[in-house]
Amino acid sequence: MTLRHMNFFKLLSGEVAPRQLLLKFLLLLLELQNVERGSIWTREDDDYVCLEAVGEGSDTIKGMRIPRTLESIVGWVMRNGRMTTAEAGRDERHFKEAEEGLAVKSSMILAFPLILKDSSVYGVVEVIDTCAEGDSMNLNPEYLEFLQNLVDIGSIALSNSIEFFGQVEENRELKRTIQVMSGEGLVAGPSPSFGHAVRLARSYAANDYPVLITGESGVGKEVLAREIHRVSARHAGPFLVQNCSAIPRSLLASELFGYKRGAFTGAYRDKIGLFEAAEGGTVFLDEIGDMTTDLQAALLRVLQDNEIKPLGGNVARKVNVRIISATNKDLRRAIREGTFREDLFFRLNVLPVVVPPLRDRPEDVPYLLAHFIRREAVLLGQTPRPVSHAAMELLAAYPWPGNVREMENFVKLVLVTAEDGEIGPADLPQPILDGARERLAEAHVEFPACVAAPLRDPFAGKDWDTVEREYVMHLLERHRWVISRAAREAGLKRSTFDSRMKRLGISKTPPPA
Repeated sequence: MTLRHMNFFKLLSGEVAPRQLLLKFLLLLLELQNVERGSIWTREDDDYVCLEAVGEGSDTIKGMRIPRTLESIVGWVMRNGRMTTAEAGRDERHFKEAEEGLAVKSSMILAFPLILKDSSVYGVVEVIDTCAEGDSMNLNPEYLEFLQNLVDIGSIALSNSIEFFGQVEENRELKRTIQVMSGEGLVAGPSPSFGHAVRLARSYAANDYPVLITGESGVGKEVLAREIHRVSARHAGPFLVQNCSAIPRSLLASELFGYKRGAFTGAYRDKIGLFEAAEGGTVFLDEIGDMTTDLQAALLRVLQDNEIKPLGGNVARKVNVRIISATNKDLRRAIREGTFREDLFFRLNVLPVVVPPLRDRPEDVPYLLAHFIRREAVLLGQTPRPVSHAAMELLAAYPWPGNVREMENFVKLVLVTAEDGEIGPADLPQPILDGARERLAEAHVEFPACVAAPLRDPFAGKDWDTVEREYVMHLLERHRWVISRAAREAGLKRSTFDSRMKRLGISKTPPPA
């Protein structure tokens, strides 16, 4: 039995709130199966609702609702109360619409029921392999039986926790806490400019008119769109996202409007589009400025008549959705250049809101940093780390060209690389120090003396093999020992990466905790 197993059983034996138990339980299962994507679902009214999602695309999955009338793996496990495996895309139970907005699709899904002491199924835990080969997970029957026993023990602990803390109130608290942990929801600092944008957005929630959110890449336009949906009368409906620049034009049309069987080669069955799937909810169209002009005409029809026509179909269908769009482009300039329709712009821009860049609101930096550090520390199993006054001054001075998204990535990096204790100037990456130095010089502010000296040479005293080994181990740990992903980040073929691991004496399996 490994140390992580012992720590988990110790966790189960204590008086642990359901919110902590479920999150740590999900992270343990992902670690045991050597994958990065997973989710926890429960039943709510007539839907199955995702309480928590971990991994790439989790922001799209969290809070998603699957009607119980539609076929899904979650629904099958809920009804049958037993574990199942499913090959995504080929299993009829796979609810493919849940992944339409994700760049990386599932290849293999392993789902366990969470069965309480009264034999009722509380929820479903999904462990997901996204490798193209679908071979990252261990599906050996003996190993699956071991995991099932672990899930059964976790379910008993969950049942005890719910009884101890009070089921109804604790379930509500679970959702609220998971949202804080995962970053879902709005984090607003004291800056007047961002506060104005938030107040404006929330006021737009009182009606169904289209909203156009503009701002630089990474400022949090999708977060603001989610906030509008959350406080609107449509909050119980779906919130579905489509990035208009992420996929080819022909595929984007089928994703938005769906298609009829036989509409094109490979269309073997009818498929509903995003607008139909979001019935009663909100559709968020990101990077709307990258949409082609022919698709702009089709979108204009949705806005004018609330109608969509699937590809290959002859009959238009009414849809009931609200459209929120976003762009980092100057659409008025695009209109002058002939790449964006003026009539569509005026239809989308009924309720405009501008999100200011992070460099224009440095007073928000401490609040955002505290939020991301708290969230990522929980996911890493760490205690949230404080930031020293000197480091905070530098971080507030840095212009953050990648805005909030860059800050998220910085927090992930610094929590992994910084020494234990307070995060100080020496823990900040050189590009951040250089950017802060330049901006302080422009403002005629002296750069802090504590970081004026050259940084320690990270390669001092190390030969090539040592540096290469450290880099390979860093990639493996970063990708939880999924070798194909580590190789992809290194820019190598998996076979080449394997040979280098062998030369360096690195095993293909992670060392015991």
